[in-house]
Amino acid sequence: MINNKLPKIWYGGDYNPEQWDPETWKEDERMFKLAGIDVATINVFSWAMLQPDEVTYDFSALDATMDRLYKSEVYVCLATSTAAHPAWMAKKYPDVTRVDGQGRKRSFGGRHNSCPNSPTYRKYAALMAGKLAERYKDHPGLLVWHVSNEYGGYCYCDNCAKAFRVWLKERYGTIDRLNHAWNTRFWGHTFYDWDEVVPPNELSEEWDGNRTNFQGISLDYRRFQSDSLLDAYRLEYEEIKKYTPDIPVTTNMMGLYPELDYFKWAEYLDVISWDNYPALDTPVSYTAMTHDLMRGLKSGQPFMLMEQTPSQQNWQAYNSLKRPGVMRLWSYQAVAHGADTVMFFQLRRSIGACEKYHGAVIEHVGHEHTRVFRECAELGQELHVLSDKLLDARAHAKVAILFDWENRWAVGLSSGPSVALDYVKEVHKYYDALFEMNIEADMAGVHEDLSKYDIVIAPVMYMVKEDFAKKMEDYVAAGGTFVTTFFSGIVNENDLVTLGGYPGELRPLLGIWAEEIDALFPDQHNQIVMKQTWGELRGEYECGLLCDLIHAEGAKVLAEYGSDFYQGMPVLTVNKYGKGKAYYVASSPEAAFLKGFLANLCAEKGIEPLLNAPAGVETTQRVNDGVSYLFVLNHNAADVEVDLGSKKAVDLLTSESVSGRMAIPGRGVKILEQL
Repeated sequence: MINNKLPKIWYGGDYNPEQWDPETWKEDERMFKLAGIDVATINVFSWAMLQPDEVTYDFSALDATMDRLYKSEVYVCLATSTAAHPAWMAKKYPDVTRVDGQGRKRSFGGRHNSCPNSPTYRKYAALMAGKLAERYKDHPGLLVWHVSNEYGGYCYCDNCAKAFRVWLKERYGTIDRLNHAWNTRFWGHTFYDWDEVVPPNELSEEWDGNRTNFQGISLDYRRFQSDSLLDAYRLEYEEIKKYTPDIPVTTNMMGLYPELDYFKWAEYLDVISWDNYPALDTPVSYTAMTHDLMRGLKSGQPFMLMEQTPSQQNWQAYNSLKRPGVMRLWSYQAVAHGADTVMFFQLRRSIGACEKYHGAVIEHVGHEHTRVFRECAELGQELHVLSDKLLDARAHAKVAILFDWENRWAVGLSSGPSVALDYVKEVHKYYDALFEMNIEADMAGVHEDLSKYDIVIAPVMYMVKEDFAKKMEDYVAAGGTFVTTFFSGIVNENDLVTLGGYPGELRPLLGIWAEEIDALFPDQHNQIVMKQTWGELRGEYECGLLCDLIHAEGAKVLAEYGSDFYQGMPVLTVNKYGKGKAYYVASSPEAAFLKGFLANLCAEKGIEPLLNAPAGVETTQRVNDGVSYLFVLNHNAADVEVDLGSKKAVDLLTSESVSGRMAIPGRGVKILEQL
């Protein structure tokens, strides 16, 4: 578990008592008890209060808050406050603020405005973290450390330019190797001195966000900025560990946030935490996939749901309310996928600035007689009932879907073949097909040990990193099933094309080569025509986006294109390799094809659905000390019935024995301890 001081699913969220008066604090404590709140995240944006000038530190208010909360039986997730530097710092040390992608120097304001390579920021952030850790190392209410908040955003200042050159020297060693990696003879970009390298922004190589003249330099700058922010985090992490080596340290991630390589970050987080803010129309499977990705960052270790809203966001285009029951349902969805905490932003609504309309457990009306508070209090009671049964429970999926932030950057930076190509969407298509069949999948990184999986799926594996092809050859040869898709095996880690025919290093494993790649307009489609019935697949299916024109060289052709000048060319192939098989899907198929295709692969491997459930019912399973807990989540507004078959279980939320056909109310939840 995260910290055995509180051996249950933690319940609470962000709390900002510095924005309120003592009378409100008393009311907060009363209402926290009513709601079952036992953890408060504090001090997230309090740097200016704790350090009013360069030499003065005042922890008296934080001391009182820590003591007051602990006295009222609320533990603390203590943030380091470094997500927003004080105004005096920006005034006295201008290097602390960022320069944006258009070359404009930022003034004081907003948040996430600190340059990660600013000597000033790095010095004072580390000092603050160390002082907090030294001061509160023995406080009985301290559960976990929360460094900064939602890291993100790039900087293009002179300090970053200098640090980028140092980073490049460490990566490439010589300017000649750098020139080769970036293919700088194109457009006469050869560098003869490190000082000639400048950050790629709208003053040099990039425009409109992800468009660039030189993918190599832009890809490396994303790596560098992710590493720079990680280095800034690690300065605080290391200061904290000097004083509290046994208290876990985290920072809140943002799911599929594009700018940071979270797999690299995960090595330096004791527990993963993340902020979940789906919109009302976000596909349920998309949220589930993101939870699984967060769990996958540390090879299946449970994570913290650090933030969600009890009711509504304030920053989306349309900030819909969570309908009755949805907050509870989505909270249990997080637990079902590996969360050992359920926490909110925020516990009490602010009265001013941009988050005053962001939902909270305690609304502006200030009392407990609201729908939102009643739902939060009911959930708090249930989480106490669950006790510690689910803590540190793990998923045991036999299917893995690979996700790689660097590959995502490279796909996004690619000059062609289609503006519609979206790496995350293509990954989600495969996850969604399994989700609809109630077959569990792990989201895994390319460096993960994949031998425990029967099936590994790598959609749009455009970038093939060093040793990855050999790793997958060994995996398939040992009996695994590997699936990859169009636009895979094209480039190496430096975004240089692997010559000799696509899919490059994956060609021997897949038994095919691709001659051309056709990009289809949104209203254009081709067809996947099955050569013969294969399990769930028969007839033809629609495909589009990209169509690889491939030739089989050892692979068996299972389906062909149905139209255009490449009618009759392979679109689905399988290659036997050792004891296993490798499949290639040469276009982006409709959902019905993917569902049938993956159902066939799972059937071959003996992977069965957790439950045969109606549409809109999600099932997942967590296992703890040999006991299986089956989560059945009804995302429909209407009641449904689920057939448990021969399964016999006890519902943890009601203590009732269940078997056979089981009714689940609309937006209802069952957590079944299987007997």
